[in-house]
Amino acid sequence: MHAALKLIHHRFEQAQPGVTGSPGQASPTPAARKVTAIPGNTPLVLDSPHSGTQYPADFGSACDLPTLRRAEDTHVEKIYAFATALGVAWVEAHFPRIYLDANRDTTELDTSLIDGEWTDPISTDPKVLSKVRLGKGLIWKFTDEGEPIYSRQLTVAEVRARIDQCWRPYHAAVAQAIDAAHARHGYSIHLNCHSMPAVAGRFATEFPGLEHADFVVGDRDGTTASPALSALICEHLRACGYSVEYNHPYKGVELVRRYGNPAQHRHSIQVEINRKLYMDEQTLAQVPEGMARLQADLKTLVQRLRAHDPR
Repeated sequence: MHAALKLIHHRFEQAQPGVTGSPGQASPTPAARKVTAIPGNTPLVLDSPHSGTQYPADFGSACDLPTLRRAEDTHVEKIYAFATALGVAWVEAHFPRIYLDANRDTTELDTSLIDGEWTDPISTDPKVLSKVRLGKGLIWKFTDEGEPIYSRQLTVAEVRARIDQCWRPYHAAVAQAIDAAHARHGYSIHLNCHSMPAVAGRFATEFPGLEHADFVVGDRDGTTASPALSALICEHLRACGYSVEYNHPYKGVELVRRYGNPAQHRHSIQVEINRKLYMDEQTLAQVPEGMARLQADLKTLVQRLRAHDPR
């Protein structure tokens, strides 16, 4: 964890041990923290739901650790390590996306994964179900390359525990940070921070094999943020020399949908960074030059947003 995350923060803890690891190895850690939330004093809130690397002992996956780690938004929390020093609220998941995806609703669940009757609501929205069919629901069924993640079914109790110990605390932290920013300033700007592979995997999106731009900025077609605010972000990144797509192929999912409401001056925007800019996608090693450039360019963006009132 970078130094900024050692500041005073609000902790959500689990009672069960987790596992942290790097490719090919894992080491047990006691009572692994699930979520870190650092309060801010500006209108900005940044969150990273997919950069977690603590693999719980109860995962029970059929895949090895290097395969599982390809699902991470690896190093995203390091890219934005500057944010808290600027007074920006920061929320970070430590549980891995492939264990539970906090950027999905609890209704986005493939019940064929469960051994037992699931009595909670399940989405019937075709757009939502397209992700579930790809194996990318709340609990992933397949990796981006189509490898089955489990050789077993999960119990109802396992799935409920993941929701209670991971999904609920993460969303509570994001909601609290946005509410606090909005209460202080009368508006909030929420950046939902992600990374994406250079080329989309076969089971990753509805556009397999697509070569991604350097950045994809998404606001669900202007429904979760002011299009003018999204355009400001796109223009800033293009001025820095990056290629940028807007709402394609990623429009934003649950975290911007749930918390973005531009009519109430609550703006939520998903920002995807191409991993080739800052890391070796095979070894997960950082590329220092690319990381430094991204940090500098994103820091100027955050400083610009900190001073921008979108009302």
